[in-house]
Amino acid sequence: MHSPYDDLWLPAWSMTKAVGHKLRVAQRAMERKMLGLKLTDKISCKEIRNKTQVSDIAQYIAKQKWKWAGHVARLQDNRWTLRVTEWQSRNGKTSRGRQARRWRDDIVRTMGNTWTREAKDKEEWRRGVEGLFLQWMDGA
Repeated sequence: MHSPYDDLWLPAWSMTKAVGHKLRVAQRAMERKMLGLKLTDKISCKEIRNKTQVSDIAQYIAKQKWKWAGHVARLQDNRWTLRVTEWQSRNGKTSRGRQARRWRDDIVRTMGNTWTREAKDKEEWRRGVEGLFLQWMDGA
């Protein structure tokens, strides 16, 4: 099935609550515009979502990120995508303050450091990602 986000460039940054919130706010504004509604009409987000039948953009981006992570983990050659994902600084030092969250930090936090080995089995990874998102949607 074709999604309205298929041609969307997916961000490579870590999906934080703030970024997810900004994306959802923008999406709701666009959906209201599609339906010709105003904020003062006081129509709930669930009603608007049912009318537009558009999936949540933050969930879609997160799902695509996990699919891409599995793809990157299965790469056999020495492409830059795999090298950048596993890159560590040469001297081991970081700048002062809190470290910036990296793209893979979300995956490591959820799946652990062995996520690349788990992603080698494509079908198992796909089932795991689907289960993760069903669990996430129930909690949302």
